[in-house]
Parts: sequence; structure tokens; C-alpha cells
Amino acid sequence: MSSALFRTKKVEQSISDTEEPEHALRKSLSALDLTVFGVGVIIGTGIFVLTGTVAKNNAGPAVALSFVVAGVVCALAALCYAEFASTIPVAGSAYTFSYASLGELPAWIIGWDLILELALGTAVVAVGWSGYMASLLETAGWHLPAALGSREGAHGFGFDILAAVLVLVLTGILVLGMKLSARVTSVVVAIKVAVVLLVIVAGAFFITGSNYQPFIPKAESTSAAGDIKAPLIQLIAGWAPSNFGVLGIFTAASVVFFAFIGFDVVATAAEETRNPQRDMPRGIIGSLVICTTLYVAVSVVVTGMQKYSQLSVDAPLADAFKAVGHPWYAGVISFGAAIGLTTVCMILLLGQTRVFFAMSRDGLLPRFFSHVHPRFKTPHRPTILLGVIIAIVAGFTSLSELAELVNIGTLFAFITVAVGVVILRNTRPDLPRSFRTPLMPILPIVSVAASLWLMLNLPAETWLRFAIWMAIGFAVYFLYGRTHSRLARGEITPATGATE
Repeated sequence: MSSALFRTKKVEQSISDTEEPEHALRKSLSALDLTVFGVGVIIGTGIFVLTGTVAKNNAGPAVALSFVVAGVVCALAALCYAEFASTIPVAGSAYTFSYASLGELPAWIIGWDLILELALGTAVVAVGWSGYMASLLETAGWHLPAALGSREGAHGFGFDILAAVLVLVLTGILVLGMKLSARVTSVVVAIKVAVVLLVIVAGAFFITGSNYQPFIPKAESTSAAGDIKAPLIQLIAGWAPSNFGVLGIFTAASVVFFAFIGFDVVATAAEETRNPQRDMPRGIIGSLVICTTLYVAVSVVVTGMQKYSQLSVDAPLADAFKAVGHPWYAGVISFGAAIGLTTVCMILLLGQTRVFFAMSRDGLLPRFFSHVHPRFKTPHRPTILLGVIIAIVAGFTSLSELAELVNIGTLFAFITVAVGVVILRNTRPDLPRSFRTPLMPILPIVSVAASLWLMLNLPAETWLRFAIWMAIGFAVYFLYGRTHSRLARGEITPATGATE
């Protein structure tokens, strides 16, 4: 029983699966396409919304350091992802990597985790996009009925039509093909980056030095000890929950980590990349470097334009320009935010469908979803199914309180990949690796420690919700996946371990 749960799938088998005509995805992406995808999904909610929230509530002007911390944690994981993605260029990202290194049950766990992360992330961003679009429509004199507006505006009743329509339109684009998706993303990313650069360059002229004082605000007690809304590390250590101070920087980093969600989605497109051994490392690392630089620059400018305690938690960039007497920038920035969140939604949905597709191809989910469209060569069945479900969830649900689940899920995936890359390096040293994670095994160990530290800085209630989702996942695996997987049915031969 135990050995069956940890049977691994041969790397060669994973790669050969991608060549079966009914399961083969079209290879059309270049390193530039991958970098654009990465930038497209990373620059979004974090830079347009979270900057103000964490500066005001957790870190003050030191939010710039929080972005650096989150970026470093992602960079450590990115180096592990790059080795895996170039060695096993198969759809599924961390799920596929885990199947080859840790075994079937760990692979299922991480796949189940990614389903939550990407689906919830898509819905959260869609609701945020709806809010920006509603604001732009109101500026133009068009007012949506309350029952068709954002969930907040409808007080939990009605249907957020804008969020649902966005998800359905993007679903259609993904069904039509990856190259079309790449072209749409390229145009949108160009607009989005232009708006971000406008904020940095124009905002630099309105920086006031006194707004940076104090750079790291003094820690303030927020609630009684034992509050499950406090970071888990504070509960474990018995500290009174507090904001600001040095710990506030790390708490903020665990929140703004949402801003980096998605760079790992680049790895899910490995199977659709023309030269994954060369292009995957470039796409993953390149997009992360670009976005971290922009995030730090924006946070420095915004906290210099307006006192951190006065920043807006809904639209910090736009409101900062209003505070310095230039409200016309707000419309431009809101437009850029709406455009930016469009690509975030599309690429998160892309990653979600590829993970689902890979799990289905392995038999852990119904094989019905593992066939590609005969013309477009895309996994149209899981794309349509998940698109409709996420559209409904985004339309009916306010997901702001659940956004932290996306963070803990991604950090858990980072830990799995870092452990897996060390194991596969030892069990399959013969595999050709065009990119090797440096400082092995020290760097992956540091990556695990850094990811775990950020996880501990998330609220205890987030850990509780995550545990419930994982418990459901275990039930699904033992009731269905364990007996329906291709390994269990003998359709493919499992790897034999270190001698394989």
C-alpha cells in the first residue's frame, strides 16, 4: 500500500505521453512569449491594489523591502522550477515534477493544491477587474444595476455579470489556441507596462522625502493573543499580534506574495514551447526579474507621493495622484489596471486547465478531459468546464477573504518543487539537464526555509482552510484517483527508484 502511494512516473513516459496524437498540444511558444506570459500574469492585483493595503496596515514605506523579500523567495523557487521545466517539458508544472520525483500521492496533493490556487486566483482577479470596469463605466456615465455589479456593491446578492463575462470570453480565447492567446497577451502587456512606467516616471516628480519617515514604523499591537486572524508564527511564539516593525515587513511580504502568483504558471506551458530546454529558464527567470524591479520602483514612488497612513486600500496608485493634484492620471491608471487584470485572469486560467489536463491524462481525474481539440490542439474540455465553473464562482461570490489561500497554496508548491529537484538530481543523475539549479542542495534548502517562513506569517485561519481543502483532496484520491491512475491499472510501468 505504502509503495503504491509513492510510485513515481518515469520521466521518459511523461515525455512520450505528450507525443500521443489525441493528447498532444501544439508547440508554438518562444522564450519571448513565455516572458510576456510571465509579466502578464505577475503585474496585476499586487501592483494596482495590494501596495496600498500592506503599506497602510503592515509595513509603511518599508513595503518596498516586502516586495524584495517576496521576490527573493520567488527567485529561489524559480531556479528550481527552471531545472524541472527544462528537464521535464510536460504540462502540469509542480504536479508533473512531483510525479517524477516524489510519487503519486504527493503529486496528487500538489495537483489538488494547484487547482485551488489557480481557480481561486482567477476568480479573485476577475472580481477585482469587475470593480475597475464598473468604475470606468460610471466615469463614462453608464451605471450597472446593483444586482449586476460587484459582489460588494450587491451586498452578497445578485450576480457580478462583468466578472463572469470576462472569464467566459477568456475561456473562448484559450480554446481557440495558445498562439492567439500569446498575441492577445502581448498587446495587453505592452499597454499595462506602459501604464506602470508612467506611474514610476510621473510619480517621481511628486515625491516628498518626509513621507518616508519613519521608513519602518514602530510595531503596534493589533489584537489579543490567540486570535486566529494573527500570523501563525506569532501564535506559535506566543507573541501579541502586531503590525509594522521588522515583523511587519515579513507579514506584508506574505501578503504581497499574491502579487507574484503566476510566474510558476509559465512552467505549465512547457509542453507548448518550441524549445523548452532553452526557453523555459529564460521565460521564468526573465519575467520574475522584470516584475520585481517594477514592483519595488512603484512602491517606492507611491509611498513617497503620499503618507503611508493615508494611502487608499482600493486604488492606491490612482488616489496617490489625486492627492498631489493630478486626478486625470486616475482614469489612465484605472484603465491600465483593468487591462492588466485581464491578462492575469487569462494566464491563471491557462495554468489551471493545463494542470487539470495533465492529471486527467494520468488517470487521476476522468480521462474524458485528456483529449485535445482536433483542430486547435488545445485541451478544450477542461478549459470549458473550468471556465464555466470559475465564471459562476466569480459571479456569485466575494472572495477577498479567501485570497490568502492562493498564497499558502503557491508557497506549498514551491516547497514541493524544491524538495523534488534535489530528489530527482540524486535518483536520475543521468537525465539531460540544459539548466541546473546552482548551489545544490543548499539553494533548494534555503528555498524551502524561505517559503515556510512566509507561510508561517499567514493567518492561522488560512492554515485551517488549507487543511480542510487538503482533507477533501485526500478523500477524492482514495475514492477515485488511487484506483483509476494509469500506474495503478498497469497501463504504464512505474519508475523503480534510484536504479531506474
